[in-house]
Amino acid sequence: MVLFDSGSDALVRARNNLLTHLKKLAEKGKFENEKITGIADNIKFTNDISDLNCCGLFIEAIIEDLNAKLNLFNSLRSILKEECVIASNTSSLSIASLIPSVVNPGKLAGLHFFNPVTQMKLVEIIPSLLTNQNVVDDLHNLMLGWGKVPVIARDTPGFIVNRIARSFYGESLRIYEEGLAGIPTIDWAMKEIGGFRMGPFELMDLIGNDVNYTVTETIFKALYFDPKYKPSIIQKRMVEAGLFGRKTGRDFMIIQKIR
Repeated sequence: MVLFDSGSDALVRARNNLLTHLKKLAEKGKFENEKITGIADNIKFTNDISDLNCCGLFIEAIIEDLNAKLNLFNSLRSILKEECVIASNTSSLSIASLIPSVVNPGKLAGLHFFNPVTQMKLVEIIPSLLTNQNVVDDLHNLMLGWGKVPVIARDTPGFIVNRIARSFYGESLRIYEEGLAGIPTIDWAMKEIGGFRMGPFELMDLIGNDVNYTVTETIFKALYFDPKYKPSIIQKRMVEAGLFGRKTGRDFMIIQKIR
């Protein structure tokens, strides 16, 4: 297995995060402790993109930006084998929009995981209009082999989960913006009364407000500005201020204190 990133620091963080997650699983009895180091050692962490030439499956998981993904795929055209399956971990971007950047459109599909990946079993498989059926079948079987729960989604804005989730986030943000309840109260109500494992603000902070806002904006535009998917000004201001959530240590509780 090869894990590529252009930044060396990101590779170090990736290895450390992997070890941390595996240790947590071992502590819960879901994983054998003695296998942890072996798994990490079987992954080649590299910033040399040519190391990807051995891959039979390439899963892209960079920022949720169409141009960035197109540029990456274009740079891989002469590196990846023609038979290599290319899967994008996009949250909301059209898989069809990525077709011009790949050599073999039949080998392209969406493969959307959810955070935290080590705990969330659901995976969306999104074929484009040109994806070969055997690619969909192979990805489905592979995800079952990984212990995931794969579902096939159409290539529409937000696919299944992010389309549904916009109301979860959007209405919570509007309740806060209108002063009907504070952030802790909304999160408490959704967990204790609604039965959710995490409140909407906790989840946005976990995902990252930069990612969450971008997905909302993408779906809003892709659905021809349907008002029920309208992004939040407060969340936009948080992104502009660099208050991304857990990854920056600056989350929604900052604006709760200000208010």
